[in-house]
Amino acid sequence: MSGTSSKSSDDKADRRTRVTVLVALAANLLIAVAKAAGGLVAGSPALLSEAAHSVADSFNEVFLLAALRRSRRPPDKRHPFGYGKERFFWSLLAAVGIFVMGGCFSFFQGVEALRNGAEEKLSGYVAGLIVLGVAFVAEGVSLLRALHQARGQGGAQGMRDPALRTVVAEDGTAVLGVTLAAAGMALHMVTGQVVWEASASLAIGALLVFVAYHLGREARDQLIGESADPRTAARIQSLLEAQPEIDSVEALFTMKTGLDTALVAARVDLVPGLDSERVEEVAVRIKRSLANTVPEAREIFLDITDRPAHEARESPAATGERGGA
Repeated sequence: MSGTSSKSSDDKADRRTRVTVLVALAANLLIAVAKAAGGLVAGSPALLSEAAHSVADSFNEVFLLAALRRSRRPPDKRHPFGYGKERFFWSLLAAVGIFVMGGCFSFFQGVEALRNGAEEKLSGYVAGLIVLGVAFVAEGVSLLRALHQARGQGGAQGMRDPALRTVVAEDGTAVLGVTLAAAGMALHMVTGQVVWEASASLAIGALLVFVAYHLGREARDQLIGESADPRTAARIQSLLEAQPEIDSVEALFTMKTGLDTALVAARVDLVPGLDSERVEEVAVRIKRSLANTVPEAREIFLDITDRPAHEARESPAATGERGGA
């Protein structure tokens, strides 16, 4: 019953996240066209950098939509633990997109402006600033929606979702990037010195690389087998230790297999005197109790041992070495 309720809650959260991503995608597509047109008219490297930023964000939203759809596929023979990690893979691609399409192009535009200068067109710059103003409002609305959803899903807890986390990072970066681009354009227009706008473009590039690095690092940690949340692991440990048939928990390992799913493997020492049939009954009951109490624990493996505690702790399964039972 709790598993069905948890799945329904997850589906609702995914639907809200999908709407948030679609809002961000629509905003970025419109803004990218406007920025590119304004940048070409004004001859503005900062505005063209922002256009590249919005194009990168648009591609990333497509990646995130793919992540939301593909990560919910049920387990099969080839992927017995499901497809939950697809969410992290597509988030990693989004981070690479921010770095390559956004950060690198912004650096290129900044360097080119410093080397070759940029043509000044007052009317174009005014149009460019208007475009940036509209972009600021649109990105701000998208950011507020993403933050509202994150708060609705528990604040920091809601930010566990890499899709939602990426949208918040992109929109927050976009708002700051638009501000930098507008400041650079205004200073260029007032002083006639292209260095201001080139510096804004370089700063946007540095900002995008910084954000891409942190998003990529998060996705990498989750892809290579990050453990479950410490609070979840502590709940599992406490539940196992509370079982009357368990003498001690010799080792406990957890690994995220998706946004809200985890694999649990525990080596436990049972109290003496239990026959094999009783051991099997106890193992089934403990796993059922664990699955009902900790919904994230979708795959549970118990290794029963009657060896002395010091031998169990030194075993390959307890130390994480290859060859463990």
